Amino acid sequence: MKKLTWFSASIILFFLITITSCKKSTKSAKSQKTTENTVNKKWWKEAVVYQIYPRSFQDTDGDGIGDLKGITSRLDYVKSLGVDIIWLNPIYASPNADNGYDISNYDAIMKEFGTMKDFDTMLSEMHKRGLKLVMDLVVNHSSDQHEWFKQSRSSRTNPYRNYYHWWPAEKGTPPFRPCAFDEDGSAWKYDKLTNSYYLHYFSYKQPDLNWENPKVRQEIYAMMNRWLKKGVDGFRMDVIPFISKDTTFPVITKKILKEKFNGSWGQYFASGPHLHEYLQEMNKEVLSKYDVMSLAEGAGTTLKTAMDFVDPARHELDMSYHFDGVSLGYLPNQFKQMDPNGYKLTEFKKVYSDWDKVFEKKGWGTIYLGNHDQPRMVTRWGNDSEEFRAISSKMLSTFLLTMRGTPYYYFGDELGMSNIKFNDIKDYRDIETISMYKRTEDKGGDLHYFLEGQKISARDNGRTPFQWDASENAGFTTGIPWIKINKNENEINVVSEENNPDSPLNYFKKLVQLRKNNKDVLVYGSYKLLDKNNPNVYAYTRTSGNQKMLILLNFKAIEATANTGLDLSNATVLLSNYSNAKVSQKLQPYEALVLALK
Repeated sequence: MKKLTWFSASIILFFLITITSCKKSTKSAKSQKTTENTVNKKWWKEAVVYQIYPRSFQDTDGDGIGDLKGITSRLDYVKSLGVDIIWLNPIYASPNADNGYDISNYDAIMKEFGTMKDFDTMLSEMHKRGLKLVMDLVVNHSSDQHEWFKQSRSSRTNPYRNYYHWWPAEKGTPPFRPCAFDEDGSAWKYDKLTNSYYLHYFSYKQPDLNWENPKVRQEIYAMMNRWLKKGVDGFRMDVIPFISKDTTFPVITKKILKEKFNGSWGQYFASGPHLHEYLQEMNKEVLSKYDVMSLAEGAGTTLKTAMDFVDPARHELDMSYHFDGVSLGYLPNQFKQMDPNGYKLTEFKKVYSDWDKVFEKKGWGTIYLGNHDQPRMVTRWGNDSEEFRAISSKMLSTFLLTMRGTPYYYFGDELGMSNIKFNDIKDYRDIETISMYKRTEDKGGDLHYFLEGQKISARDNGRTPFQWDASENAGFTTGIPWIKINKNENEINVVSEENNPDSPLNYFKKLVQLRKNNKDVLVYGSYKLLDKNNPNVYAYTRTSGNQKMLILLNFKAIEATANTGLDLSNATVLLSNYSNAKVSQKLQPYEALVLALK
């Protein structure tokens, strides 16, 4: 073989370098692609969801009830918040036994809220502003006024009989199942028309649909398709883990409940034999056909079962929200009575850290502190005193907008709206509080003690009308509001807070923009808990590549110090709820500090 000339060797070397470089480039591209696939970016992961309780948002016809035209008239305000998605509580036709969660017609609008034309206009105006709409899907049960149920209860041979769960009385009393809202506490209601019992996990006005009947499932899927074809952007699915039942209805003893379901009826209800089969069928026949989001109200789900709903490989749902966090601080074996010592921050941190770990590698989580089933965030988790209401409200908002997972933010919390704290049972409108009051009364319980507890925990605290301004009825209605308006509307309202640069409202807007401007770290970045045994401070980092943020949150009305073990000498303040904030691990009462680390 002839010796290579210098020129020939150079050419060969050039090609070798080029090929090696190309291989490295290709490998780098593949690595980058793999990383992107692992992150699996989605619009609903990056969004901030703003929940509107339609009955209490804005009334336009003077009947004291919020309506769809009212929502449309206030969309510019919603857009100004920087949020991306509006989740509406049920607006379907309903006799309102449970404020719309008892649906009598899935294809019609509740008369108090308006018409289908009003809905179409509202949806169009949302989309014009770049806002997406998520509807509440309530299909574990219907109203007893739904035509399906009317037919079902008319005779044992009616074609709709198996649309619901019936137990013939000649078989004796059906095995006990508890219900949430009725005075007798039983989920079986006797109906003398056909000498049978029907199942209702909630009110007897909300009979459970029989998902084991394929005709029922097809009716539901067809209904969902009709709404999605209208342009709806997704569904929040009410108690969806409860849809599948063991129709043999075996006897459940306390021993079985404790051994298999940690003593929780909710976990038992969420363990139906065909649950995931039905959710996969729903995904195939409905959800997979649209670019929409799906959220499970994860009643009865646990750290171990949550991924069964949201693992992308299972083709079920996108997200689920748990109840472990909002369940903290209650006294055991008492209906929503708060521990006078409050909740423990160390337990709070453990719950949210444990749940973050569930979605560390796949699936996606959510974060919330308030919704229509919860009291006002600042009263429940912060401090609603005049001194600390605004500052603690901002601190809690900081938590929600800097954690990993899609944040769900309840209307009015951006203003720091607080619990109304009714003294009289006559002021309550919620079926849950009213039925539990009667149950307590029937048992000879302490009614004063019960009502004092409801001042903190009752759902109606979060359902009072939105406070727009300091005019009569807070600008909500020209009529008599369906439920009383909080007496602090003169201090807490949109107009006064928009004009105050230090208000909770303007702070919330800054938080939303901070999250949007730092998506890599605040949306997709990793989460790490620091100083976990600190009883006063919640400290954690969010990290993506070379970007790292430290979030310090003082949950107490006293000065507190975090011990993160981090070097803060080159840190800078990105946002704080105090105007005099500085880089420090010593925090003022309810101080929130978001730091960029270098």
